[in-house]
Amino acid sequence: MKGLFKTKPRTPLEIVRICRDLLSKFDMNNIRENKRQEKMTELSKLIREMKCILYGNSEAEPVPDACMKLTQEFFKENTFRLLVNCLPKLNLEARKDATQIVANLQRQQVRCRLIASDYLEANKDLMDILIAGYENTDIALHYGSMLRECIRHQVVAKYILESQHLKKFFTLIQLPNFDIAADAAATFKELLTRHKSTVAEFLSANYDWFFADYNSKLLESSNYITRRQAVKLLGDMLLDRSNAVTMIKYVSSRDNLRILMNLLREPSKSIQIEAFHVFKLCAANQNKPADIANILVANKSKLLRLLGDLKTDRVDEKFDEDKTQVMQEIASLEHRELA
Repeated sequence: MKGLFKTKPRTPLEIVRICRDLLSKFDMNNIRENKRQEKMTELSKLIREMKCILYGNSEAEPVPDACMKLTQEFFKENTFRLLVNCLPKLNLEARKDATQIVANLQRQQVRCRLIASDYLEANKDLMDILIAGYENTDIALHYGSMLRECIRHQVVAKYILESQHLKKFFTLIQLPNFDIAADAAATFKELLTRHKSTVAEFLSANYDWFFADYNSKLLESSNYITRRQAVKLLGDMLLDRSNAVTMIKYVSSRDNLRILMNLLREPSKSIQIEAFHVFKLCAANQNKPADIANILVANKSKLLRLLGDLKTDRVDEKFDEDKTQVMQEIASLEHRELA
């Protein structure tokens, strides 16, 4: 007899709708204090159920049809916005589950289309909320993780790159809270490396202010970790073929060469090696301006000595080949008259 009264499992649509209703009430503070904990427990359970549908569990793999229906319902109305707005009110486990749900939904296809991208294109202001979340230590890492998942969509990355938000990252990645700073650095890197054509267009259109800030605030920062991350990211950007025009412009600047030469003299071997990967572009450029060539000539003996002592911790034939080529190039340079 007991089996006759089993509760019928809720469908993905029902779970999302009930969850949305509860989130609406929390968002508007429409829950009496004596009922708040009870409703929060219910909401946390619903969020966990959504996560299980999307990820499966120890007993079953995710069911594609259930995932599709959940995704459709989730993006049909304002569930995403409510979840983001209410995240600070959730307990830690529910926040973790919600973050994983958002990550999964960015990849879910409905009839061969990522409907998350369409939703975010119409709700770009959600990125404003997520970026502002870095200022709240309780939710910064959750919002940061959500933000990176949303950047998977080119329309989101383009929006952030073209907004004033990008300038905030120069400060965020140097926050005293190491975990938040590292998370912001990961987001900054994602913005500047994931979508090649968008990044190339942005760097070309914003070269002057972007690299002026990049040099002064990051490459010349007093923070060792900031300098190390910045020179590594600089190499990732300039060595990407899609950024060839920006690369030529960067390595043709005497101010940029000065910064790179200073980084080559850093006590940190990791910074020296990362700086070398950018410096070699200046030295190996067969069309280098005369003032660049003359700076290299004026510092020839110091550079050759410094590069001769530069070694990686493990065998790296490509690095050794590049270093030999750069040293030969510098050794063969002669002073040139400026045009």
